[in-house]
Amino acid sequence: MTAAPLRHAISNELEISRLVTGLWQVADIEKNGDLLDPEKAADHLDTYLNAGFSTFDMADHYGSAEIISGRLLARHQNARRPQICTKWCPEPGPMTAEIVRTGVQERLDRLGTDCVDLLQFHWWSFEHPAWLDALHEMTRLKEEGLIRSLGVTNFDAAHLRLALADGIPLATNQVSFSMVDRRALGQLSELCASSDVKLLAYGTLCGGFLSDRWLGKEEPRDLTDWSKMKYKRFIDATGGWAGFQRILDAAAEVASKHQVSLANVATRWVLEQPAVAGVIVGARLGESEHIADNAKLFSFSLDVEDQKRLDQAFRTTQNVPGDCGDEYRRPPFLTASGDLSHHLAEMPLAHDAAPVDHRPGAIRVLTGSDWEEIAGYCRAHKVGDRILVSGTTAVAGLSRAVAPGDAAAQATYILDKILAALSALGASAKDVVRTRIYIVDEDDVLDISKAHGRVFSDIKPANTLVVVAGLIGDHRVEIEAEAVLVDSKSVSD
Repeated sequence: MTAAPLRHAISNELEISRLVTGLWQVADIEKNGDLLDPEKAADHLDTYLNAGFSTFDMADHYGSAEIISGRLLARHQNARRPQICTKWCPEPGPMTAEIVRTGVQERLDRLGTDCVDLLQFHWWSFEHPAWLDALHEMTRLKEEGLIRSLGVTNFDAAHLRLALADGIPLATNQVSFSMVDRRALGQLSELCASSDVKLLAYGTLCGGFLSDRWLGKEEPRDLTDWSKMKYKRFIDATGGWAGFQRILDAAAEVASKHQVSLANVATRWVLEQPAVAGVIVGARLGESEHIADNAKLFSFSLDVEDQKRLDQAFRTTQNVPGDCGDEYRRPPFLTASGDLSHHLAEMPLAHDAAPVDHRPGAIRVLTGSDWEEIAGYCRAHKVGDRILVSGTTAVAGLSRAVAPGDAAAQATYILDKILAALSALGASAKDVVRTRIYIVDEDDVLDISKAHGRVFSDIKPANTLVVVAGLIGDHRVEIEAEAVLVDSKSVSD
C-alpha cells in the first residue's frame, strides 16, 4: 500500500514535500561535459511531480540542474507549481551587497524565475567572517521578494545559533543525517527544538549503502562511485563494515515486519526525528527512478519495538566525530576526495599580516575595527615564536556588536576571529597555549565554556575565566589568547 507524500510548512511562505528529490547526480552524469537535454530531463522531473513529489533540491554546482528545474517551472505556473530549493556556495572572500546580489540573481536567471523558493547558503570556513555579511544581505534580498525562504547547509549547531542570534531568519539547515551518521540528533536537534529552524536531511541512504543490496555482502574495495566513496568513509569512521552490517540486519528485520524495503526503513527513521522537515533522496534522471518504492515511505511508521531494535544496533557502532558539517572543515575529512586541507589552505585568509616597522622580524594583524585605530593596538602580534592575541569581542565590520544578548554565540564568533588572526600569522588552534575569558554574567559560564571546548577540547591550553563588572556596549564576553609556534623538528627531537 502507498500513501500520498506528506508535506511540511518550513515557513509562513513555503510548504514542501517531506520527501525531496535531490538532483546532485546531474553533476555526475554531466561530469564528462555532455549536458542533459533540459526538456527531456524536465520530463523526468514531471514524473516525480505527478506522483506528488513536488519539491526538488539542487545547487549552483550541480551541473545543469537549475536550468532543468527552470524548464519544469516554466511548465507549471499554477496550483501544481513545484518547489525549488537551490544553494549558493561562494568561495570565502568579501561579501559586498553587489557580490551577494549577483550570486542570487544568477540563481534566478538559471531557474527562469523572479523568486527562489528556498535559497540555502554554504560557507567553507567560518574563520572568514564574511559569511555573516552574506546572510544579512540575503535577508535584505528576501525582504525585497527575491527569496521566499532562507536556509543554510552544513552549519554546525554553534554557527547556526550564531546566525539566529544575529537576527538571520533561517528556516532550514541541510545536513547529513542517517542511521550511520547520527550527529544531528545532538546539539543541532536541541537548537531546532528551541527555534523555528528545521533540518533537511541528505545522505539518508549513505549513497545507496543503506539498502537491501548490501545486506550480508562483503566489504567493497576499489570504489569508483563518488557518493559511495564518501559514505564508505562514514562507515569506516563509525567502526567499520561489521558494525554497519548489524545496522542493516536490524533495519531488514523492521522492513520485513512492515513489508517495505530496507531503504524505506532507513529513510523513515530519519523522517521521524522531530527536528527533520524533509529527507532528500537522489534521483538519477532517466536511469534509476524509485518513485513507487519511495511512496511506500508514507504507508507505515516505526513503533516502539522498531526503535528499540534499531537503537540496539546503533549502540554497537561509534558516533561520527564532530558536529554536522565538520567533514568539510576539519579532520577527519569524510568526503569523497578525502583530505580537504589543501583546498582549505588555498582559500583566501580573512586578514593579512604586515611587518612591524619598529621591531625587526615581528609581524602583526589588523582586522579593521574602529577601536584598533582609536586605541592604537593590533588584533595579534607575533614576536619570534610567540603570538599574542588582544582581548577580542564579537565585532563585525567597524563596530557592530554581533549577536547581542547571546554570550555563547558571541564566544563562537570571537574564537573564529582569533583563529583567523592566528592563521594570518601561520598558526592554528593547536598552537594556542593560553586563553583568558572575561564575562559579565555568571549564568553564561557553561555556554561560553562549551563554545571554548568546541575549539580546544583536544588541545587544552591553560585558561583563566573571570566575571567582571562589565564590558563596553552589548558585549557579554571578551577573549584573549597566546600561542607558541614550535618548529616540528624541535618537537620530534
